[in-house]
Amino acid sequence: MRASRRWSVAALVLVATATAAAGDERSPRGAPRPNVLFIAVDDLNDWVGCLGGHPQALTPNIDRLAARGVLFTNAHAAAPLCNPSRASVLTGFLPATSGVLGNDQDWRREPFLAGRPTLPEYFRRSGYWTGAAGKIYHANHGGETGALTGGHGGRRGFNHPASWVERHPSHDAQLPIPVVLAGQNWNGLDVWHWDWGPFDHPDVATVDGRDADWVIEQLRREHDRPFFLALGVYRPHGPWYCPRSYFDRHPIERVTLPVTLDGDVDDVPAAATRYLRNPNHFHARILERGLWRSAVQAYLANITFADAQVGRVIDALDRSEHRDDTIVVLWSDHGWHLGEKERWHKSTLWEEATRVPLIVVAPGVTEPGSRCSRPVSLVDLYPTLLDLCGLDPNPDNDGISLVPWLRDPSLPRRRPAVTSRRWWNGKHADHAVRSQRWRYIRYHDGSEELYDHHADPNEWTNVAADPRHAAVMAEQARWLPSRRRDDAQARGVQE
Repeated sequence: MRASRRWSVAALVLVATATAAAGDERSPRGAPRPNVLFIAVDDLNDWVGCLGGHPQALTPNIDRLAARGVLFTNAHAAAPLCNPSRASVLTGFLPATSGVLGNDQDWRREPFLAGRPTLPEYFRRSGYWTGAAGKIYHANHGGETGALTGGHGGRRGFNHPASWVERHPSHDAQLPIPVVLAGQNWNGLDVWHWDWGPFDHPDVATVDGRDADWVIEQLRREHDRPFFLALGVYRPHGPWYCPRSYFDRHPIERVTLPVTLDGDVDDVPAAATRYLRNPNHFHARILERGLWRSAVQAYLANITFADAQVGRVIDALDRSEHRDDTIVVLWSDHGWHLGEKERWHKSTLWEEATRVPLIVVAPGVTEPGSRCSRPVSLVDLYPTLLDLCGLDPNPDNDGISLVPWLRDPSLPRRRPAVTSRRWWNGKHADHAVRSQRWRYIRYHDGSEELYDHHADPNEWTNVAADPRHAAVMAEQARWLPSRRRDDAQARGVQE
């Protein structure tokens, strides 16, 4: 058992940094580095109480975690899709740098990433015990059979065993077999991967319940070295199945639909709305069958369920000896549309798909109840955690450390958040630049969108054609990435 673990993270960082400066990458006995509890919640948009994305969101545990540290209210995914977003977080590179832009790409095979350590791998090499449960790298539920492999990698996914000392359910699988398999068709839409409804199994029988149990067990253990412990909460990823009690907390007759505008997409380029030309256009089917309120209920219920699993883990941390020397990070890989702009799912470059919850609690560094409205990207997490833990920086990282904003959330920040998506045929990429005030989008065909969030937080009015905004668009366009950015280009604009 490690002695004197009740150090503040600030004190640990000072000691660890001094030790590293003296030429020792690992802190000697008596100068332990802080732990990291790394929580990824899948497909969670801004529908959490502390972000106010939906008035009926019930997320008391995520909200109380936000109250303990810094909530980034303008945080964005580097890609609006699971695999490229997670690859970006865990390698420290933007999708335009690594080339990982699609869900079907095995990021481990990308030549650019060969030999470059992932975030947990970097911690492991630095002397940390590393462990994980649930979806951290890209994976899915395994379809209608719960397959270990297959589309998008199945339950194994694009796993990276070298990142972990221990892994649940095994080094060969990121997700256990679900208690209810996909494809039940409870909503009648006959879309196996996009279904919803309640079941009568307890929390502890679910994928997320079992994964949370394993993480809780690790928090109860005695550790002889600092740990990097990751939990991937799979819900609210579809299908939206969860215990009935969470649906009951969101009675369907009281559910509020998202605020939308008729004709919202009339002023956006054709490149942005290919989904509207799909013969199986989801929004039309939802309206035709009167399922909009039912779908919103299911998404809210699954968020509340996910929040409950987060709460169980935070409670276990608080009961452990690690509370005061553990950095907690909670993030989501991307947002989600629920009818806004006639869109369901993700993969767009609008606010609903890119904005994510991001919370950092670093005892002794962050001030409880802080909020930072500066634009930040999830790609910043890699350098931030190295910085907080006093580890040598990885100079390859595209992101920058958020520690200055953890200490003072009001500091200015010039660098915007950049989000990229692969165009449908895989040969081109589209990009969005989100600054403090503006969202600028440029599609592969040169078409553009511009939204002023001071006047138009719902992004209802595309003002890209207004010549008064030419200078704004030129400034935002400076941050657009190329398909593969070299180091000079990646860092060619001052922070």
